[in-house]
Amino acid sequence: MSPPLSSCPLSADHGSRIHIKRLKTLVAFGLLSIGLVSCVSTPSTTSPAASPAFQPPAAEPRSSGLERYKALGGEPFPVPAVDTQRIGRKFLKQTVDYKTEHPPGTIVLDPQNRFLYLIKRNGKAIRYGVGVGKAGFEFSGTAHIGFKRQWPRWTPTPDMLKRDPARYGKWAQGMDGSDKNPLGARAMYLVKDGKDTLYRIHGTNEPWTIGTAASSGCIRMLNQDVIDLYSQVRPGADVVVLSPAGA
Repeated sequence: MSPPLSSCPLSADHGSRIHIKRLKTLVAFGLLSIGLVSCVSTPSTTSPAASPAFQPPAAEPRSSGLERYKALGGEPFPVPAVDTQRIGRKFLKQTVDYKTEHPPGTIVLDPQNRFLYLIKRNGKAIRYGVGVGKAGFEFSGTAHIGFKRQWPRWTPTPDMLKRDPARYGKWAQGMDGSDKNPLGARAMYLVKDGKDTLYRIHGTNEPWTIGTAASSGCIRMLNQDVIDLYSQVRPGADVVVLSPAGA
């Protein structure tokens, strides 16, 4: 009886010579394939070295399907992508029905509901979500865009300096525009009767505050949105700030 085909007898004794002769006979009759005459190694009892843990590529922000909220190029400072799921669909830019007697080009601010409307023709408006600070509730009525600035300089108000000198004191002389500046990528300054109202529509480096009431500031927008609005309005455009319900 032939030895098991899976064994690999390698000693050079008489038995080996007989076994080799038998193998040659089987090969001659086509009864063995190359695979069967190969030695079968005993499975190792030692586990192979663990491969490094798989590191998936960093996930893109969940807004990747919304082209307008991806990171913007062509700016002097970074404008990162926005995690829109953290903000909520209703506070993203969209065209809505909006019946009003105000002419196209007017900006209507609704601080109570955290919306800004840019009036368009045929009963439509572009609606943006905004964040509102204390100053955002201190002004109502009409004004106009006195001037606009890209990557504006920011100076904390006297109230901010008094309230939190440790935080704002170092910026008492102002902060140049940058991606660290709380006014963000653009600012529009409201003027009434020839005087600065100290009321601003501006971007933000804290996008998660859109749709909320923050502790300071006027009307803040996502940088992608304020850049979009800035490109559509001109100095002199009318701004209507609605009063809170019941005020």
